[in-house]
Amino acid sequence: MADKQLEAADSSKVWGVFSLVAALLAATVAKKGLNATWKAATGKEPPANPADPDVDIAEALLWATVSGTLVAVARMLASRRAADYYARSTGKLPPGLGADA
Repeated sequence: MADKQLEAADSSKVWGVFSLVAALLAATVAKKGLNATWKAATGKEPPANPADPDVDIAEALLWATVSGTLVAVARMLASRRAADYYARSTGKLPPGLGADA
């Protein structure tokens, strides 16, 4: 019984690190791509802080919407890919994932 608990704890730690690295990497790549796309489309750097009152409100809203959505989607796709890899490697879904109730 203790062996299964230890194995589950180790599996949970491995999954936690694996999914975190995948999500951070995906967010970084998405942000770099978005920054380059923004600069190409607008000819200027993206707002460093959209909450700054000196940034035009329309630009701040557009940047927050596009960047937030793109980064969230990239992280979700990376997490799904990591979960698929984990499941193929171990034969079971990662801890905490499963069919919706």
